[in-house]
Amino acid sequence: MMLQARAPVASRPVARAAAARRVPAVRVQAFFGAFKTAEPATGSEFYSFTVKDIDGRDFRLSSLKGKAALVVNLASACGFTPQYEELQAVQDKYGKKGFTVVGFPCNQFGKQEPGSNQSIKQFAKSEYGVTFPLMSKVDVNGPGAEPVFEWLKSEKGGLLGNDIKWNFTKFLVDKEGNVVGRYPSTTSPAQIEKDIEKVL
Repeated sequence: MMLQARAPVASRPVARAAAARRVPAVRVQAFFGAFKTAEPATGSEFYSFTVKDIDGRDFRLSSLKGKAALVVNLASACGFTPQYEELQAVQDKYGKKGFTVVGFPCNQFGKQEPGSNQSIKQFAKSEYGVTFPLMSKVDVNGPGAEPVFEWLKSEKGGLLGNDIKWNFTKFLVDKEGNVVGRYPSTTSPAQIEKDIEKVL
């Protein structure tokens, strides 16, 4: 008696059903997390701000990438105004090493910066030989505060609240855009040179 060859087995419905029930790879990755693709780094928020310079032109803080910066609110008729000289001194000393002072005139404290942007620029250059970037006059506290100062204060709060207390408050920003120091008016630029050197 001859045996008949068996016909090929058709694709099994069970296998097809199992394939249909497979969890999509994206869902598996999302559940376990280990396989999730890392999002690209966007860098410090410091570099996202654009301000106006003393001549009214856009100044993008992204132009400071790779430099350390000392951001200062300035005034021309303040007891601390002579700090302009020390600010220029640290600019001269460290400017070629990847550092800059960035000055923001402000009239919020004792109305000690009442002049126009052009008169402020003339004063800073004629009296102190300033070469570091000067920005247009801004508020640093309150509802009209320049956004970059709101961010700086949120990154480094002060005593008795985050608001800036007086002229010549200083924020030290490293080469990656992180705020690494906040200094009151009474701390002179010369006193923070060691901190500046650490971020160069």
